[in-house]
Amino acid sequence: MTKILLTGFEPFLDYKLNPTMQIVENLNGEKIEDYHIIGRILSVDFQQSAEQLKRHIEEIEPQIIISLGLAGGRYKLTPERIAINVKDGEPDNNGYTPVDESIQEEGADAYLTNLPIRQMVNRLQAEGYPAEISNTAGTYLCNNIMYEGLVYAQQHEGVRAGFIHIPASFELAIQHGKIPGWHIRDLIAAVKFCIEETIRAGNH
Repeated sequence: MTKILLTGFEPFLDYKLNPTMQIVENLNGEKIEDYHIIGRILSVDFQQSAEQLKRHIEEIEPQIIISLGLAGGRYKLTPERIAINVKDGEPDNNGYTPVDESIQEEGADAYLTNLPIRQMVNRLQAEGYPAEISNTAGTYLCNNIMYEGLVYAQQHEGVRAGFIHIPASFELAIQHGKIPGWHIRDLIAAVKFCIEETIRAGNH
């Protein structure tokens, strides 16, 4: 059976819960066609999360790597087009604040995803969900993990990898008070549609 590694993150900054955890936990163990979804939660720590992702990849040997991240304030579901070789931004959960650092010293400046992001967006819109391609995954943990996943995909023929930013859940939006949200069931359904489109693209 072919495996899909689906990752989310723990809570971070002023977000007291992270809906990516709920999505990953909900979809963990599901089977779509001949693909088995294996969910894992990553630490919001620049060093640890990269190492965790690599360990999960080594253990699972997935053909597809889809990582999820919260983009509090976005109101659309946004598959990411590109990851850049930069770490910069807010402190991680252990207080580390990188400034203009490289993710990999000898790494490429950037990698484009090989997930079918246009098909994802088209499917989501057809299903009634606001969605668009994002051309920046930022320079925080989400970009960091996307970059590491794409490094692996570049080195292993046939592996597809990428990242999807999601809006807040209603629960988080209420708790936060100043960001839009979706119902968690819609976030789960939307991510599942993206997984289905990735499988479909690989079967063609």
